[in-house]
Amino acid sequence: MLSTFRAAIAAIFPPTITRPPVQQLAALCHRRAKNGREVLLVTSSHGRWILPKGWPIAGMNASDAALQEAWEEGGVRKGKVDATALGSFDGQKRYDGGATVPCHTEVFSIEVKSMAKKFPEADRRERIWVAADKAADLVQEDGLRDILRGFAKN
Repeated sequence: MLSTFRAAIAAIFPPTITRPPVQQLAALCHRRAKNGREVLLVTSSHGRWILPKGWPIAGMNASDAALQEAWEEGGVRKGKVDATALGSFDGQKRYDGGATVPCHTEVFSIEVKSMAKKFPEADRRERIWVAADKAADLVQEDGLRDILRGFAKN
């Protein structure tokens, strides 16, 4: 309901009006693999590779909301989330109707402990585990690329 309202408002106002950015929270989910650390990417509703992300959730702090998004969009059943953001980036939120608004996204690191095959958005999203530097090549947002490249170096 809220996202429909936001999309309607974004479509009404001309693009020349400066709006404050909307806030989103993203989950940089990672795990140890045979060849090093991997990160989880999921597909957006437009088919792009992204981190699981979403809106702040009433009654939850930002890191817990990011963990909730990791569950809903990526199937992360259990993970250890950092309380402070790893970083943030600015971009554009694209709504299904085509409207875009400025968006500020905070990224929280989540060390994944277990995954589920069935999760709320499993039928709507693909997911892959890749090295962080490879993930940086797959995403489209410049700021997210920078965060992933920095994560790959650590």
